Amino acid sequence: MPERLQDRVAVITGGGSGIGLATARRFAAEGARVVIADLDAETGERAAEEVGGMFVHTDVTDATAVERLYATAEAEHGAVDIAFNNAGISPPDDDSILDTGIEAWQKVQEVNLTSVYLCCKHVLPHMRRRGKGSIINTASFVAVMGAATSQISYTASKGGVLALSRELGVQFAREGIRVNALCPGPVNTPLLQELFAKDPERAQRRLVHVPMGRFAEATEIAAAVAFLASDDASFITASQFLVDGGISGAYVTPL
Repeated sequence: MPERLQDRVAVITGGGSGIGLATARRFAAEGARVVIADLDAETGERAAEEVGGMFVHTDVTDATAVERLYATAEAEHGAVDIAFNNAGISPPDDDSILDTGIEAWQKVQEVNLTSVYLCCKHVLPHMRRRGKGSIINTASFVAVMGAATSQISYTASKGGVLALSRELGVQFAREGIRVNALCPGPVNTPLLQELFAKDPERAQRRLVHVPMGRFAEATEIAAAVAFLASDDASFITASQFLVDGGISGAYVTPL
């Protein structure tokens, strides 16, 4: 595999599982020095050990913890070149707006959107001092589409991530810092498998809209993140980078 990220320092939030773990593996394979941030110490430490990186226990909704995360990464490695702000949740009590309580709404907003604000806020000074960097924020294809099987706070939070990323991508472009919103389609992760197990009918309603006829693998999303992190994407910023199997472009899907 080409080592496009050789010796670059990459911090991944939510790096202990799912897309975060797949990306940690891909980054390490491309030569990066990986820092895993996760609330789950067991999975985070295991992921860091697997990729030869370091683990920093982090609550991404805590400003002090987030600031400490990037300070620790720089103290250990001398720089922060890549920030993949990926941590997020999609709890079952986030449903239709008619059924979702304010507590569920606020929890999802805090983890999915406020955390991205905090991560960007606290990593940008490290990147500005060096005049370069790549920030990739995990949004979702739901940020650009509507769904009748709603998860209202999740959808709104990802729309916020998309807008925030666009704004920062424009603001810091001339300082050599690129900021992009990754918009995955449905990904074959434990969270999705749980959805299939609990509500196969609702899951099937999602699958039928994917032109490719399947959900993405986490490794496919990780490949897109590695591209955005690398110099191959040197002229891409303020972008909504869709990796959705064609969902957002579909009107009628193949039989």
